Amino acid sequence: TAEPSMTSLRFTSRMLVVVLCCFLFSLLGGDAAPAADEVKYLPGLQKQPSFRQYSGYLSVADGKHLHYWLVESQQNPSSDPLVLWLNGGPGCSSLDGLLTEHGPFLIQDDGVTLQYNPYSWNKIANMLYLESPAGVGFSYSDDQKYVTNDTEVSMNNYLALKEFFRLFPEFSRNELFLTGESYGGIYIPTLAERVMEDASLNLQGVAVGNGMSSYELNDNSLVFFAYYHGLLGSRLWSELQTFCCSDGKCNFYNNQNQNCTTSVQDIVYSSGLNMYNLYAPCPGGVRERVSIERGELVIRDLGNSFINHQWTQLWNQVCMMSRDKLRGLASLHLSVRLDPPCTNSTPSSLYLNNPYVRAALHISPKALDWVICSSEVNLNYGRLYLDVRKQYLKLLTALKYRVLVYNGDVDMACNFMGDEWFVESLHQQVEVQRRPWLYDDDDGRQVGGFVKEFDNIAFLTVKGSGHMVPSDKPVAAFAMFSRFIKRQPY
Repeated sequence: TAEPSMTSLRFTSRMLVVVLCCFLFSLLGGDAAPAADEVKYLPGLQKQPSFRQYSGYLSVADGKHLHYWLVESQQNPSSDPLVLWLNGGPGCSSLDGLLTEHGPFLIQDDGVTLQYNPYSWNKIANMLYLESPAGVGFSYSDDQKYVTNDTEVSMNNYLALKEFFRLFPEFSRNELFLTGESYGGIYIPTLAERVMEDASLNLQGVAVGNGMSSYELNDNSLVFFAYYHGLLGSRLWSELQTFCCSDGKCNFYNNQNQNCTTSVQDIVYSSGLNMYNLYAPCPGGVRERVSIERGELVIRDLGNSFINHQWTQLWNQVCMMSRDKLRGLASLHLSVRLDPPCTNSTPSSLYLNNPYVRAALHISPKALDWVICSSEVNLNYGRLYLDVRKQYLKLLTALKYRVLVYNGDVDMACNFMGDEWFVESLHQQVEVQRRPWLYDDDDGRQVGGFVKEFDNIAFLTVKGSGHMVPSDKPVAAFAMFSRFIKRQPY
């Protein structure tokens, strides 16, 4: 065999150096992120952030493109966890979580200005906000068809995660946490069921805030919640006991007694209360469910469509009749907004539909105008899971994931009692009995709420908070989140 020439030896040496450098580069978390998606300048900020952020699309099955917004950790992006966040609905945008809950910048009332959030979750984690499913926010489908269901959404969210790691391989070794709120109570465990079976994804835990875990437990508990909070008089409570309860057990979920049905319907939906925070005012006041505002058809509270209580077969029929009528109304208008009750999404809508903001975020011209919640997605969504007990038990059986179920304790949408009952129904070994948990704020040590810890799951309440915990109690929420991802005691 001919001996190698000096030229070939030099070439081989150079190749070895290149390969070694690439290997070290990947180990150290090199900058492999898509440069075209980096947000170089974000309108509304007096000073641009020191951390990097990216906004673009993750393409999944059947020509669907899910918009993501990644804000890197302000601490150590290469080693800090990657946390996926999903808002609920179904049909509501996760950018609401970014701009009004725990993102690094919060939208101001003028719809133009952003202010830095001192309790942003990206202080300690890389936060990935995904607008899911297609048709929500800036996410879209090539065929513009937005009929979907729980199973398809969980698969597409999984495919979106896979695509994210293909575009950002530097995060593939980081710890991964899946988090969300409200209908995220369905999104997160059904996604986790898929992710935990993929060894290439470094899943470490899941957290769900004020989540829909069980329709039956949520509905049954809400009536007790209402009575204990002084919303029901003794006469109505007595009627409910007569018509809805027997043999010491109450059924407010699918009771066939029409007297029970009529009584339950009047408890919350006709009350004018803020369902997302019992003790908070209703922004803009209590309004009719359908109105025209600024040339848009605005649908509010459609039988509590975003919370999706069953409230007996009769109530379902009433809701379905309303939805059919509203679909007909929606077809007559180019712009339709489906707002959750007592929610003011105008500042976020003004900001995100600003053409300069859309350009900064690399929003596709195929994307619709941004609205907090999509009427088309919500009204055509197939809810396949009435509870997610199987998914939680699968996670807990693996004995390696940290699971947190947390609830603001004055939320009526997904009340704390229903989720507490749900966690108790999993029959896990109790490690720490229910106790107060504490955090520090400017006034000193405070009671954040109460927590009960089991083998690999904890149930935690946030005192005085409603449905959107990071909005209502940002300091307490950050303390809770920090202890969750750092595996510290609550």
